Amino acid sequence: MRLYVLAGLSSLALALTGCGEKAPQEPVAASSSADATPENAPGIALTDAIVQLPVVAGRPGVAYFTVSQGNGAPRKVAAVHVDGAGRAEMHESKMENGVSSMSPVKEVALEPGKTVEFKPGGFHVMLFDVADTLKAGGTTELTITLDNGDKATVVAKVASPGGGEASGAMGGMEHMDHKM
Repeated sequence: MRLYVLAGLSSLALALTGCGEKAPQEPVAASSSADATPENAPGIALTDAIVQLPVVAGRPGVAYFTVSQGNGAPRKVAAVHVDGAGRAEMHESKMENGVSSMSPVKEVALEPGKTVEFKPGGFHVMLFDVADTLKAGGTTELTITLDNGDKATVVAKVASPGGGEASGAMGGMEHMDHKM
């Protein structure tokens, strides 16, 4: 009996010790964006997310989305993660002297009041080691990480290879070095 009382008092003491610590404060939202939630970076809105499955299994897929910043200091998208992809790299497609090329980028600048589209022919996210669990017609989560460590997540539609306007957008492009 004495052991149970001591165990109970020890648990109570630990619980009370935890109550004395200040809970971390949530940062005040930098804008009144409807998409700013405790899970998403304040002032950042992600929309129109789509994951295009690879045409050939084992090849890269691609992700497109739109990101907007309400107000505040300029930020940068530093990384993208897509559930079901082993690795995601931000890339930019360019047309120079009639030759289309694609190369990795380390970050993409965001400005207050502006929108950046990740779309065919511009910024996009190459997805490597795409899992068989991603199926056309399903959904997955796409998360961006900003240069200050804040994150924002959106549900992305999973599209079949060759489906929609994104199909063929990567065909014929010359890949630059994939290492970042």
